[in-house]
Amino acid sequence: MEFEDFALPFSGGLRSDNRWVRLAKFIPWEEFEADYRKAASKSSTGPPAKSVRVALGALIIKERLGASDEETVEQIRENPYLQYFLGYKEYKDKPPFDPSLFVYFRKRFHEKVLSQINEAIARKALKEDKKRVVKKSSIDSDDDPGSSSNSNRGKLLVDATCTPADITFPTDLKLLNTSREKSEEIIDILHRPFRGKQKKPRTYRKRARKDFLAAAKSKRLSQGKRRKARRKQLGYLGRNLKIIDKLCEQISLLELAPRQYKNLLVIHEVYRQQKRMHDHRERRIDDRIVSVSQPHVRPIKRGKAGAATEFGAKVSLSLINGFSFVDRINWDAYNEAGDLIGQIEAYRQRFGYFPESVHADQIYRNRGNRKYCKKYGIRLSGPPLGRPPADLEKQREVKLQTRRDELDRIAIEGKFGQGKRRFSLARVMCKLALTSETAITVAFLVMNLEKWLRSHLFCLFSAVRSRFLGLSGLIAADLMSHRGISRGYGEIDNCICLV
Repeated sequence: MEFEDFALPFSGGLRSDNRWVRLAKFIPWEEFEADYRKAASKSSTGPPAKSVRVALGALIIKERLGASDEETVEQIRENPYLQYFLGYKEYKDKPPFDPSLFVYFRKRFHEKVLSQINEAIARKALKEDKKRVVKKSSIDSDDDPGSSSNSNRGKLLVDATCTPADITFPTDLKLLNTSREKSEEIIDILHRPFRGKQKKPRTYRKRARKDFLAAAKSKRLSQGKRRKARRKQLGYLGRNLKIIDKLCEQISLLELAPRQYKNLLVIHEVYRQQKRMHDHRERRIDDRIVSVSQPHVRPIKRGKAGAATEFGAKVSLSLINGFSFVDRINWDAYNEAGDLIGQIEAYRQRFGYFPESVHADQIYRNRGNRKYCKKYGIRLSGPPLGRPPADLEKQREVKLQTRRDELDRIAIEGKFGQGKRRFSLARVMCKLALTSETAITVAFLVMNLEKWLRSHLFCLFSAVRSRFLGLSGLIAADLMSHRGISRGYGEIDNCICLV
């Protein structure tokens, strides 16, 4: 082994003001060890499980860098700061673990456990922000910042979004073709022990592929031709399922791998749903499957200009002083207005008091939520129900308040944009429902860490700036006292530039 001629700074040590070092000191790793050990102690065989710092830290690094599993392991191997973040005491020039362990890390951190971890980190960051604000206000003024005539304090921002899964845009014809191809693979596996003993059942796979491409490549496919193409694919798929049933009488389904057996169950349900919609000329059905590989994914109607329908998990979020709290993750479409009361109660449990105002879009402003907010003295954003007041001055005040509420609500829309443009919420690459929920929650957890890191850097910058201004003031006073005011002003600017 040869070493390149390269000198390391600080005698090979690590800077204490590095972002990964600060994050490692900020995250309370010990609080999460017990819950993680419970999830990792199901099996008594094999090597000992990785610590919670290694598992959770690796997920945070992956999400923050936006890298793949293999690239994340390489980054950890090459970067001593990342190894310190994972709790290693010395640098090791070898991979810390196999990239396949990321799957087990995601499975061990259930969505509820990760929500508790995210809550602990966000509450710790909010507590630091509160101490900083109290300290600053006590310096600026002698008044108590917590004293208020209203017992409700703070702003609660709520909204919901869809996190699209990594699937192709589903159509009925494409879904039937995929099901047919996977059923043909299952037939090939089940017939393998009878090769040379009995003739292989005919599946018409070449003709079915030709019929699918003729319809899929057509630029203008009429409704009648589309229905005819679906009917053909339903016929091919139904024939394949009958062949599989006959083969199962001669051989056990244990010949199939677990994934192939799961695909077989999904294909049966796809055939049932598509056959019912075709026979009854319907366009919707309950629990509609849109992906054979990810059957948990459901269509979510959003009504947006870019994507009227999205396919993924729906997430309800609460935003408090820039920190995110994941309240609900569901793969089925639901009305997010039903989550508002629970989100307000969760706010009360976290801080001991109700919010002063709740900022939400129009779907949350139903009569039940308005009644609840009025009961506890919470102002719900948006104009009140009924006719506008006759007084023009009051009308102007209502419009200004509504405008301010909409401006305050921009923060949660920006948080969704940050998650989808900077992090992985625009395309969740995990294939299982459990691992996808873990990836979604980790993304919001990393955004909270980013928020804390930015505020921490801003505090350091403010401290340096205040010290610099104090030093420049002393220099100015010295120059003005010894050399005169008229000459001092010109030299003050020079001294400030030098500093």
